[in-house]
Amino acid sequence: MSGFKVQTEGGKVIEFTRGNVLSDQCPSREILKHVTSRWAVLIFMVLKDGERHRFSDLRRTIEGVSEKMLAQTLQTLEQDNFVQRTSYPVVPPKVEYNLTPTGLKVADHVIDLVSWLEDNIFDILPADNINPS
Repeated sequence: MSGFKVQTEGGKVIEFTRGNVLSDQCPSREILKHVTSRWAVLIFMVLKDGERHRFSDLRRTIEGVSEKMLAQTLQTLEQDNFVQRTSYPVVPPKVEYNLTPTGLKVADHVIDLVSWLEDNIFDILPADNINPS
């Protein structure tokens, strides 16, 4: 098993044999932040279907996301190898997004959490916060 080393600001070298999100020096903590951000979770939900989606489709589907936040989140997930961006050399420009194999794996876990939240929302919220329909 290979690991990785991180040098702290004080010069100390820490060696990891796997990720450790409890360590403030481990890069897995930053990846966890990316994966669990509000917009990333919703992007994973939309892209989990395995299809390619245009930016405008994602923006319409994910209610409330700004163009800026969607672009930033997609860029971050692409840098983390969860999202693949495909740009076509046409006018007007056409760009599509889909999950990488790694993105599909993490999406399964993220969607399990979302599903649990949706199934248990009435146990989570106090009864006086729930409006009958």
